[in-house]
Amino acid sequence: MTTTTKRIDLSVPEEDPFFYIDNDTLSILDKVDLISKRHPLNVLVAGRQGCGKSSVVRQYAAVHQKPMATFQVGILSEPGQLFGEYTLENGETRYKQFLFPQALQTPNCVIHLEEINRPENPKALNMLFSILSDDREVWMDELGLLKVADGVVFFATLNEGDEFVGTELLDPALRDRFYVILMDYLPNAVEREVLLQKTGISEEKADDVINAINLLRSRSENGLEISTRITLMIGEMVAVGASLKEAIVTSLQTTKENLESILLSLQLESGHRQKGKTEYVRYTKNVLRE
Repeated sequence: MTTTTKRIDLSVPEEDPFFYIDNDTLSILDKVDLISKRHPLNVLVAGRQGCGKSSVVRQYAAVHQKPMATFQVGILSEPGQLFGEYTLENGETRYKQFLFPQALQTPNCVIHLEEINRPENPKALNMLFSILSDDREVWMDELGLLKVADGVVFFATLNEGDEFVGTELLDPALRDRFYVILMDYLPNAVEREVLLQKTGISEEKADDVINAINLLRSRSENGLEISTRITLMIGEMVAVGASLKEAIVTSLQTTKENLESILLSLQLESGHRQKGKTEYVRYTKNVLRE
């Protein structure tokens, strides 16, 4: 049995020029960077869906010019799956090393464990315990002793709650290894500024979108989490000429009945009335050219 390794150049992500976080989170991230100069550490970023958890990890790496690697925990079904797998090549069994061992041995690397509480099998996380503990090493027969390099920061992100299908409560013994950053949606004024900067929407229409989003968020009976991501999707649609109704219909993932209730609420309380009836037209190349 032989081991095959293909090295990949880990790159520093591009910085988002319009990324906003609160002062408390900024201060914590500064401290994280200082501690990482002493030893590797683990940071858990928790919060509502679409509030910027993954984005803050990427921005941290960009700001501090650190290489970054992201791993989807949701695809893991057995221990060791992050590290590699056995394959059969030309009648010979080979162990194919994945990117994870390279990333954890790369100095100053930011390693993002995305949705850490969504593995197909919770036991798939077992080999992370040694990597995330004070020892910072793990032995594998196929790869030998793997040690976490200096300056490595492990960021884990998660959505936690009954509404998230396929999630597990994070093992307390694993969670105990992390510093925790709690995130929430941006305040209205900041979210409006992000909307203006990232979508090119007019100020008047940005106000319409923010007012509609506030109304939707206030109606908990709809069972919807209106994230900043969805706000930007709606803003992009409106910026290219869609009506607010069109933008909401195409951006919200919900039932037809719930959508009709949402639109009725907007119509009655915000004055976003839609005139005329729906028309059907042909969708062909010739029609598009006219």
